[in-house]
Amino acid sequence: MIRKARIEDIDKIENSYDRLLIYEQEHGTNSNWVYGVYPTRSVAEKAFGEGTLYVLEDEGKICASMILNHNQPEEYGTMDWMYSAEPEEVLVLHTLCVPPSEAGRGYGSQMVKYTIDIAKKMGLKAVRLDTWVGNKPASSLYIKMGFRCVGVTNVMLNGLIPSELALFELGIKEKV
Repeated sequence: MIRKARIEDIDKIENSYDRLLIYEQEHGTNSNWVYGVYPTRSVAEKAFGEGTLYVLEDEGKICASMILNHNQPEEYGTMDWMYSAEPEEVLVLHTLCVPPSEAGRGYGSQMVKYTIDIAKKMGLKAVRLDTWVGNKPASSLYIKMGFRCVGVTNVMLNGLIPSELALFELGIKEKV
């Protein structure tokens, strides 16, 4: 079940960030995120406070988390998007995290589908997101879900992590 996060979920979300980032330190990164830098507990707390933090719970266990809002990073303004839309007409998916112990179970797909469904219910024009260009599993998932890559840009993630991001968009009237 996907739902808005509750205060008692914050520890579990922080733990899932940590498990993913420690795993990536040991086995190579897909996210380009950095342990202790991004994402951190404060990211989850801020999103919780804004009412934009979501979790996928399965059999009482938090198996994935994400942030959904209308906040498009500055770099999004440089892209030639397929769907012309004001910020409030776009749902942006941020910080989708599935810890390694939960990978391969379809949780990422469920979270993306939920995002698309929410955008449709809200009557929005598009869903946008980004991922590090080296994150082949995420890019493949987004393309499989009907998203199109609209470009690549260089950023300083959280002002601290140099990253080259691929930006994706899905018009919500498109068939998924």
